Amino acid sequence: MKFNLFALSALAVATTAFAQQPTLTVYTYDSFASEWGPAGKLETLFEQQCQCDLKFMPFEDGVTMFNRIRLEGNKTKADVMLGIDNFVMPEAEKSGLFVEHHVQNSANNLPLAWQSSTFLPYDFGEYAFIYNKEKVSNPPKSLKELVERQDLKVIYQDPRTSTVGRGLLFWVNQIYGEQAESAWQTLAKHTVTVGKGWSETYGAFLKGESDLVLSYTTSPLYHQWHEKTDKYVAADFSEGHLVQVEVAAITKTSKQPELARQFLRFLQQPEAQKIISYHNVMKPVVNTDVDPLFKTLPSYQTIPFTQPNVDVVKQWLATWQQSVKK
Repeated sequence: MKFNLFALSALAVATTAFAQQPTLTVYTYDSFASEWGPAGKLETLFEQQCQCDLKFMPFEDGVTMFNRIRLEGNKTKADVMLGIDNFVMPEAEKSGLFVEHHVQNSANNLPLAWQSSTFLPYDFGEYAFIYNKEKVSNPPKSLKELVERQDLKVIYQDPRTSTVGRGLLFWVNQIYGEQAESAWQTLAKHTVTVGKGWSETYGAFLKGESDLVLSYTTSPLYHQWHEKTDKYVAADFSEGHLVQVEVAAITKTSKQPELARQFLRFLQQPEAQKIISYHNVMKPVVNTDVDPLFKTLPSYQTIPFTQPNVDVVKQWLATWQQSVKK
């Protein structure tokens, strides 16, 4: 009986201690929090350091996630937003929903200078269209060729809901300028579908529903690691590729700001970077040892990019929406 009372007492103490642990809630996108994404391993590793309960809440894609926080406003449950990028940052900055992180930025592997003190980078990659070389023997060699070739079926993501789709919005406008509307109309003629998020569209591509899908230059690594095949290739475009930097930020209403800062610092630790680079199939923002296959990736020319103001982006979105309806 004494043993049983002791055991019950110990269980009660453990339960109370767990209940007193602070909770950090992180909004992210679904592929990051999927069973093969990095969230699970990051959760285990960070909880060992923080003595806290880390909870990831996934949404269909990064823009959808940001829109949810914007809709929730001061009532959001999020302490940290993880998964928008450098192309959505101006809108997020303008929203006033995030605070400076006061974390030393250790990102020394980025291909561009980083200025923001609110948004902290945790991975990056170049946008690219992926194809199966066993099915597409003559891939497009430029974005303009992709747009104009009616023999190629294409899938990409909605720029209103997806950071990847938003990347294509910027890419097309960078290359076509005032001719962007015509380019969207031409591309629409051989676009199979425009999906809400990356997971949905990449899955459709793998099922054979298109010849190419918008993703990243790093995407072929996933197939090399898990399927032992090199048949998936990122098309190399002569105009160059836009660089996406994914970021995390602390909400101004967070009840755990110190814990949130600890989590942001953690994201740039070498061990976390290894997990993110492998399980999110993106490049690390700090110089650290990652899977050797990263070194086998071809070198892709990148495009210098100047971020337009939010009103210009709204006009681009409106033009895209009108063009795909025609």
